[in-house]
Amino acid sequence: MRECISVHLGQAGIQTGNGCWELYCLEHGIQPDGMMKEGGSGGDDSFSTFFNETGNGKHVPRAVYVDLEPT
Repeated sequence: MRECISVHLGQAGIQTGNGCWELYCLEHGIQPDGMMKEGGSGGDDSFSTFFNETGNGKHVPRAVYVDLEPT
């Protein structure tokens, strides 16, 4: 099993990361609430490289977002 953790830094990194994860979700059939569509991954488990599945069936991205601007 392979696992990939994405790290997104600063405003540009966060904006790029949001677009990237939106595309990953579309490619693997994962809805915005983290649940997989019927037949979403096409029968393989390649999504597990980028997502962690919780006990209730939700898929959580393996990502860390760091905003460098003080609030």
